[in-house]
Amino acid sequence: MRRLALVLSFGLSMAGGATAFAETVEVAPVVETPVVIGRSYALPSAVMNQTREINVWLPPGYDKGSQTYPVLYVLDGGQDQDFHHISGIAQLGTIVGTTRDVIVVGIASVDRRNELALPTENAELIARYPTQGQSERFRRFVSDEVMPFIEGRFRTSGETALMGESLAGLFVVETFLKEPQMFDAYVAVSPSLWWDGGKLARQSGAHLRDHSNDPHTLILTLGDEGEEMQAPMDVLTANLRDHALPGVKWDFTPRPSETHASIYHGAALDAFRRFYAVPAPETTP
Repeated sequence: MRRLALVLSFGLSMAGGATAFAETVEVAPVVETPVVIGRSYALPSAVMNQTREINVWLPPGYDKGSQTYPVLYVLDGGQDQDFHHISGIAQLGTIVGTTRDVIVVGIASVDRRNELALPTENAELIARYPTQGQSERFRRFVSDEVMPFIEGRFRTSGETALMGESLAGLFVVETFLKEPQMFDAYVAVSPSLWWDGGKLARQSGAHLRDHSNDPHTLILTLGDEGEEMQAPMDVLTANLRDHALPGVKWDFTPRPSETHASIYHGAALDAFRRFYAVPAPETTP
């Protein structure tokens, strides 16, 4: 215990000056405890040939029951990336009761153009980013190692979604086009479809023709980001209109008041409200 001396003094109009009194009061020390947001795992990866950071946020009631939960996988999900941002949206929805409980899994990125971008033949991009183009390997890491790890450790319901912004949004679109069965739902915020001259968007029709009619959802959104970002998005949405099967639900939401730097929060919040809406109460006829 620390001692805090409180000195009370007052003067008396007496010959001989002032009289002073002092009282010592016992006070408790300040206690510091860590604020725990979630759990972080160092996952050894044979696919990536290194240990990778996986972060997990669990709903507040997770440890008190046996309920299973949907899982949202967030790319760029490191603790110094988007994990806290997206898990905060999940926490708010739980607290105020506007969205269902969901497990948020953040998959940290290390070399984003290596992990999130598909290969390019553009000499300038290759020279600038010599390690680029290994998105297929990263997708195997997610499907073969991250998802089994989460499903084996936590009570998951089998309902899955993948979310990412910018280059991570490009990875989301590529995964939806090439491996649609990996997730039930996809959220691509400001996807960098400009990569490799918009080649993925131009090839999207051919990929969509190979899709089954299994139910999947794709949410696309883009801010006021210029022709380089808008043109390939227009190509992608045109192909979605022409080739997507009835089981595929998709929409594109322009956000002209947002920039590439400001768009993610509102888009992620809207996706939560859509994917994890609380069911309306049943009414008695």
